[in-house]
Amino acid sequence: MKIRFRTIGLIAYFIFLLLPIYWLVNMSFKTTGEILGTFSLVPQNFTFANYIMIFTDPSWYTGYLNSIQYVAINTLISVSVALPAAYGFSRFRFMGDKHMFFWLLTNRMAPPAVFLLPFFQFYQTVGLFDTHIAVALAHCLFNVPLAVWILEGFMSGVSKEIDETAFIDGCSFPRFFITIFIPLIRAGVGVTAFFCFMFSWVELLLARTLTSVNAKPIAATMTRTISAAGMDWGGLAAAGVLTMIPGAIVIWFVRNHMAKGFALGRV
Repeated sequence: MKIRFRTIGLIAYFIFLLLPIYWLVNMSFKTTGEILGTFSLVPQNFTFANYIMIFTDPSWYTGYLNSIQYVAINTLISVSVALPAAYGFSRFRFMGDKHMFFWLLTNRMAPPAVFLLPFFQFYQTVGLFDTHIAVALAHCLFNVPLAVWILEGFMSGVSKEIDETAFIDGCSFPRFFITIFIPLIRAGVGVTAFFCFMFSWVELLLARTLTSVNAKPIAATMTRTISAAGMDWGGLAAAGVLTMIPGAIVIWFVRNHMAKGFALGRV
C-alpha cells in the first residue's frame, strides 16, 4: 500500500511538472485566436504557422543564432579561466586565499542589475556595445566564480600524489594538466559547462541592455512581440519551445557528468 501511494504521488508530481511544458507545446500549434477564444487540451486547428514564422522572420531566427553564439563564447571563456584558477585554490595555500575565494563568490551573489550601468557605460566607450563578446564577457563576471567554486571541489578530490608523481617522471605542467589532470575531473568540467551555459542562456537583463540590433538575443526578441494587433501568443509559445531545445540537448550530453556531480555533493 505504501509503495502504491508513493507511485501515485510520483506520477502526480511528474504530471504537475510536465503540465506547463505540455501546455506551451499545445499553444505553439494553435493560432492566437484559438488560444484566446477556446479552451482545449489539443489544438482544434493544428498549424505550423508559428514555427514557420520564426524560421522565416530574420528578427526571430537571428536572435537564436546570436544567443547561441555569445553563450558558447561565454562557456568557453568561463571554463578556460576557471580551470587554472580552481587548480591554484585546490593545490596551494597563500596569504588571503580564503578571502579571495569568498570575494569571487560574492560576485556571483550580486544581482546583475548592480553591474548594468558600469557595463553599459564601459562598452559604449570602448565600442563593444551590441556585440556578442560584450554579453559573453559580462556573463563571465557571474559564471567564472561559479565555475571556480565547482571545479575546486572536484580538484580537491584528486590526490596530490598524482601531481607529484607526474612531475617526478618529468612531465611538464601544461602536459600534465591537459592530458592527465583534466581527464580525471571531466565530470566536473561537464557540470561546470552546463551551469555556465544555462545561466548565460536564460539571463535577460544584461543581454537585452547591452545589445540593440546586431547581437540581440532571442529573449529580447520575445519581449517585443506586442503590436497594434495585440500579443502574438502562438509565436511566443513556439519561441518558448525552441528556446528549451538547446538546454535539453546540453542536459542530454552531460547527464552522466551531472549525476556524478550531484553524487560528489559539490552541486
